[in-house]
Order: sequence, then C-alpha cells, then structure tokens
Amino acid sequence: MDLDALNMFLIAGGTLLIPILAFVTSFFLWPAALIKIYYWYWRRALGMQVKYANYGNYRFCYTCRGRPGPKPSILMLHGFSAHKDMWLAIAKFLPKNFHLICVDLPGHEGTTRSPLDDFSISGQVKRIHQFVESINLNKRPFHLVGTSMGGCVAGVYAAQYPKDICSVTLICPAGLQYPTESKFLKHLQDLKESGDENPKIPLIPSTAEEMEQMMKLCSYVRFKIPPQVLQGLIDVRIPHNEFYRKLFLDLVDEKSRHILQEKMNKITVPAQIIWGRQDQVLDVSGADVLSNAIPGSQVEILENCGHSVVMERPRKTAKLITDFLSSVQTTENNKKHD
Repeated sequence: MDLDALNMFLIAGGTLLIPILAFVTSFFLWPAALIKIYYWYWRRALGMQVKYANYGNYRFCYTCRGRPGPKPSILMLHGFSAHKDMWLAIAKFLPKNFHLICVDLPGHEGTTRSPLDDFSISGQVKRIHQFVESINLNKRPFHLVGTSMGGCVAGVYAAQYPKDICSVTLICPAGLQYPTESKFLKHLQDLKESGDENPKIPLIPSTAEEMEQMMKLCSYVRFKIPPQVLQGLIDVRIPHNEFYRKLFLDLVDEKSRHILQEKMNKITVPAQIIWGRQDQVLDVSGADVLSNAIPGSQVEILENCGHSVVMERPRKTAKLITDFLSSVQTTENNKKHD
C-alpha cells in the first residue's frame, strides 16, 4: 500500500471512528444526552416539528405534522410524567395526510411550569383549551386523543367543550371509579393506611432499579432495556421528580380523583375507548364504566397489553384510531345525504 493510499485509509477510518466513539462515550457516560438525540432524530425522521404557542405570558410547547385539511386535525395528550414525544411511536403509523399535534401538558417538558398553576384535571383542561384557542385549532372540530392522565383530561375536555371536537379517543383514562381495583391502586391504598408521610410512589422512580419496576408495572410486554438506558431515563426524570410528586398528589385529591366519572355523561361526541386487558395501573373494568355512560361508544380491548398501550401496541393503536375516524366521517357524510 503506497503512502497516499494509507493516508486516505486512515482519514476514512478516522472519519467513521469519531461518531462511533462519540456514540459509545455517550452511551456509557451521558445516556441522558443520547435519549434526547434519539427523540430529536425520530422527530426529524417522522416530519414532526417543534413549535411554541403563547397564551398571555404562558407558553405551550408542541410538535406538529401537516396542515389542516378535509380530515379532522388530531390533538394528542400524553400521560403522567411523560411528554409530547411519547406519541412518536403512534405518529410513525398514522397516515401522513393527517394534521397531527402533540402538546406538552402543563408543567411538562417545554410547557410553562409555574408554582401558581392549577395542576388538577380541571386546571389542565382549562390550559388545554387556552392552547387550542392560541393556535386556532377549534376553527373546525378536531379529534382529541388522550392516554391515562391525558385520557382523563381529554374526556373532561370533551364534556366541557363539545363544540370544539368532532370525536374523542380515550386510552385507559384516569378519573374513574373502577369496579375492579388494580395492583397500583391497591398499593396506593396500602401506602395511605401505612401513615408514611413521604411514601415512595411507583410512578416516580429515582433509581434505575425503580425505573425497571415501574416499566414492569406499566407494561405487559417485557422490554429489554440496557442498564445505561435505564440510567439515562432516570437522569432525565430526577430534576422533575418534585414536580411529579406535587402533580400526583393533585391528581389523587378529591377534586380530580373521579372527575371523569362525574363528567362522562356529558360526552356527546362519538367516543372510542381503548384499553389493555392486562393493565395493572388502571383496571380494564373502567372500559365498561365509560361505554355504559357514553351511548354508541366503541370499545377496543387489546390482549397481552398493559397500561402503556401507546408503547406496547403502537401500530394497532394507530390503526384503531384511523379506522375510527373513517367510520365517524362515513357516518357524518351519510347524515348529510339523508
């Protein structure tokens, strides 16, 4: 090999080696940074743009793809301690011609977090309505999707602002009285009876081991996650754990605990209910509670699936939402021609 060829080989090898070393270093030393890069990459790959909207001095952070068209826009509300990027798994399988919006709920990720804010379900519903108005989303009725805490917010929003939306999808929502008590709710009851003033809440992990236990609680599917990634997930969450604790206490307070139960009879738009059969956080028996209260609602129970429906069955969930929207549009078109 001549000297020029050797130099080219070394330069090419060095060019490849630098990003590989950067990746390996990040994986072992800064896993949290790697997780942020992961979300950044998938947002770009899926065409999701990060944007901001202001309502007075309050700022909302959201991602969106596409523009309003003949089909209803879709607004997606994440669960407790999550953020807008949790919907990327679903966005991957939704048609590209849908106008899709995923917003950080109050206090989460890029949306304003103020100690003066009301983080009860009613307070969050009010904020989401402000967000909808700030981007003029309610110029035409849109489809609202929410999971867990976000499902409760979505359900109460549908009850309070029926003219804003054309339909709603509730994925294992909080805020109900469940005929069968889940493993998680039983644990909360035990903590309450113990009298511990600062109990460990399973949904607010502070170590990699606790993170793994939380994932086992939330998912029926057993994801194999490297310890470094678990640590990265914890590193991202720990700075926010004090807020999560305050939020959690607001959610289990009398004001919010059963608010969807109290409002569900006022939901008049077409409703879709999706639940994981093996949900250990909020029992699947809640699906019957909702379907009995909302006339004509469609219920989809996913087998071999836990509370993290969006993560465990993203392709199936996206198809169910797409099919549901098609059926709602078909029904509306038939009414117009009758």
